[in-house]
Amino acid sequence: MAQTFGTPFIGRADELARLTGVLERAKQGDPRAVLVAGDAGVGKTRTLAEAAAHAAATGMTVLTGHCVDLGDVGLPYLPFTEILGALAADERFAPALAAHPAVGPLLGVGPGTGADHGGRLQLFEGLAGLLAAVTDISPLLLVLEDLHWADQSSRDLLRFLLSRGVLQRPAAGASAHRLAVFASYRADDLHRRHPLRPLLAELIRLPAVDRLELRPMPDAEVARLVRALRTDPVPDTTVTRIVERAEGNAFYAEELLAALPGGVDPASPAMPSGLADVLLIRIEQLSETAQQVLRTAAVAGRRVEHDLLRDAVQLPEDALESALREAVGRQLLVPDEAGAYSFRHALTREAVYADLLPGERVRLHGTFAGLLAENGRSARSAAERAHHSRESHDLADALTASLEAADHAQQVGAPAEELRHVEMALELWPAVDATARPGDGDPVTLTLRASAAAARAGESHRAVHLTRAALARAGSDADSELAARVRYTLAGNLMRIDSLKAAFTYSSEALAMIPEEPPSYTWVWAAATHVMAARYVGRDEDAERVARQALRTAEQLRLVDAQADLLVSLVGLEPDNRRTRRGRDRLRQARELARGSGNVPVEMRALYNLAIGCYESGDLDECLSWLGEGLDRARRSGLVSSPYALEQRYLQSLVLYTLGRWDECVTAAASDAERLPAAAGFATGPALYVAVARGDADADDRARALLAGPFDWLATLIGGIALTDAAALRGDADAAVGRMRDTIGALTGNTATDRPDVGVRLAALALSAVADTAVELRLTGDEAGARRWTDTAAELVETARVTADRGEDGSRQGPEGLAWLARAEAEWLRAHSGPDVSAWEKAVTAFGYGDPYELARCRWRLAEALLAADRRVEAAEQAREARGTAVRLGAEPLREAVDALVRRGRLGEAPSGADRSPVLTARESDVLLLLSRGRTNRQIGEELFISGKTASVHVSNILAKLGAASRTEAVAIAYREGLVTPGPDGP
Repeated sequence: MAQTFGTPFIGRADELARLTGVLERAKQGDPRAVLVAGDAGVGKTRTLAEAAAHAAATGMTVLTGHCVDLGDVGLPYLPFTEILGALAADERFAPALAAHPAVGPLLGVGPGTGADHGGRLQLFEGLAGLLAAVTDISPLLLVLEDLHWADQSSRDLLRFLLSRGVLQRPAAGASAHRLAVFASYRADDLHRRHPLRPLLAELIRLPAVDRLELRPMPDAEVARLVRALRTDPVPDTTVTRIVERAEGNAFYAEELLAALPGGVDPASPAMPSGLADVLLIRIEQLSETAQQVLRTAAVAGRRVEHDLLRDAVQLPEDALESALREAVGRQLLVPDEAGAYSFRHALTREAVYADLLPGERVRLHGTFAGLLAENGRSARSAAERAHHSRESHDLADALTASLEAADHAQQVGAPAEELRHVEMALELWPAVDATARPGDGDPVTLTLRASAAAARAGESHRAVHLTRAALARAGSDADSELAARVRYTLAGNLMRIDSLKAAFTYSSEALAMIPEEPPSYTWVWAAATHVMAARYVGRDEDAERVARQALRTAEQLRLVDAQADLLVSLVGLEPDNRRTRRGRDRLRQARELARGSGNVPVEMRALYNLAIGCYESGDLDECLSWLGEGLDRARRSGLVSSPYALEQRYLQSLVLYTLGRWDECVTAAASDAERLPAAAGFATGPALYVAVARGDADADDRARALLAGPFDWLATLIGGIALTDAAALRGDADAAVGRMRDTIGALTGNTATDRPDVGVRLAALALSAVADTAVELRLTGDEAGARRWTDTAAELVETARVTADRGEDGSRQGPEGLAWLARAEAEWLRAHSGPDVSAWEKAVTAFGYGDPYELARCRWRLAEALLAADRRVEAAEQAREARGTAVRLGAEPLREAVDALVRRGRLGEAPSGADRSPVLTARESDVLLLLSRGRTNRQIGEELFISGKTASVHVSNILAKLGAASRTEAVAIAYREGLVTPGPDGP
């Protein structure tokens, strides 16, 4: 039921028209969502209520879910639980609910989803299917209030529904989804690290999602509102003073007027200065009984059920009803059809709660904790009970309730909330007397549970920290099976953060602690973990022996997901590895086993190996196909930040870069940067290669930022490549060689191999700067200096040869590695004796597998070699091809180098500046449009949901590409070049 108000709705006509327009489109089968932003009290709830009333009046079903603020605890899926409860109460939708039993856990019926991600996926898909079925019966409006308080699981579910669920157009022949989703949040609550910000940045980019910002009302509208609130005339001085105080905030204006006793001028000294003071004056005008009811309700939260409030306040029924009628009549509380009362505005509840005496607050929290602990209360109330018990200092009950809340979160597939509750239980454990603790738990198993929840939630470093804590707590008294579990869990978590030698140590200890016979679940998974760790540190014989025995045992015990995991490991140990068709057939078999067992992480591992195998064998289109499937699986499973999902994001970005689809690569990176955790920066790393190739001024700083913080293998690799290439482009041979060596040293320091595959590429990049330096010294007659760099070139090319022949997994490299080897050989010859046509022809042929940028760089060098051999026509053709690619990609340094060669060799006239149009990315075009409208960096960031610093980087890139010295000049150039179009009022 839509919330009703006793005050007139004034202003917001344009905003309401936008919302009703969305509703009309939704009823015609064009599903849409609107994110409604605004400061507290600006009118979000009222505007949504008017839109909901319009929807109901025109035949739509309106379902509302609220998020609540319970401080440090989470109520998983709370708004969706509320929505499902309303659906279940409407008999029209009973058949649809019966057809989608996967949503049962949110209604408290049926088995839970458990800890596995397959169950969580079923819940997400079940709710999407249910909502689609409901829209076949009736057009539907979902209203989600106060997203800034949403728990992580609710945010994950909303992401799924809007990006992959009900807003997507149905398949051909299926009925259209007649659905609209309106979701509100407080813009003034979103500090820089607020967890809602990444989700908003992601959602706003979806084509079916719009953002509506409710700004402060104009003074004239506030004045109209004030006059409309009273039947008797309001003095002009009073109206003026209220308008000045309210500053466009409708709720503040209403409360200021309501706090005035019969026309008192707000300019008087008695007039309160803050909104909280105004609200308290309003409440003090109530009877003492009504104030008591409000104070009790405020401790319960924004909304409280009638029966719970009655039991807590302990008033006679007639006195309670009289007090509630008074609070409702004064527009402080609002009743709903479910028999509950809500504060009309969250600010009212916050003001009442803040005014409670400390002892009064503790007593009332204790009352609610006791009531929620009574028999018959839903398990879903455990999180609320834990909150009330902590606030009332009943730590024993808070411990019990926290564990119950963790169980409920696990049952409904909410790992982030499970982690929070288990960590709270661990914090409470030592403070609770041993006789009052639960008898079926201990700190070690609880800490292991917390680490598992952290891993499922994508917090890998947190998982390592917690597992180390479990190891410390276990000591020497733990039984061998528990001790082994702790160690192989720690090994698995350490591998996720690239601490590979430590992982091997712990996996070895785990395997030694339990016997191979009799066969056991613990031994199989200890063995599977050890196989992975042994492979990472080069112990392939040990890994293969254990893997084959573990696979036999897993088949004997019918541990299907363990079979899948071991098959993936064995493919990497056999001659028919992931680069071969036969190896990928085995990976597909592993993928099907994992999918059948419901183990999504193992399935993601198989999908990643299928994709990387295609990449390494040069099948880039097939690689993208597997990556699309893997990332879709991650999104639908709520695993977008899991290790294999992040590596697939990285690989997808790398393939887009390699294929020359640079704008797609950069756009995806800008999107991911706003929604991925800081530790996942490597996933967007290949966009750095684009920045280096395009000569972006901040590329070096971005690469160094990627290397900051704890060691990350992929981040080190990406940063090393970017900085080595950037130094080579500057002609700084010392820096290029130094960065290459530092990168290889850092990468080998965390594995047993001294030949990471990337060494071939790094050597080739550094060799280009070494060759430039050797050639220049030779031209100046410094033969001794040239010989010194020639010796360095010999060392580097040997590194490339050895690594390409037998890399980190012991096998010869695929097409990409061999192409980099060909370039390294050509650069070595250039350093040793000058440009060699044959060597550069081999490099051009090698990069023909699908890397247009490196192909163009090799064509440029081939043109140089052909020119030296006086083969001018061929040289001109190669230069023309290289330049065309450089222009298409926006690789300005390469274009300038080719133009310089053309001029020097008189191969043809180099194009004038007028022939060159700047290549802007899609995001830079968005920024340029806002720049032309006079927006500051901060305003650009707010409108595009990026940080002000990121906006500043985009502005700098735009100025560099347009050749502008200032923002004003950049806008002038943009209008002149037709990059932006003047509006009706001019620029």
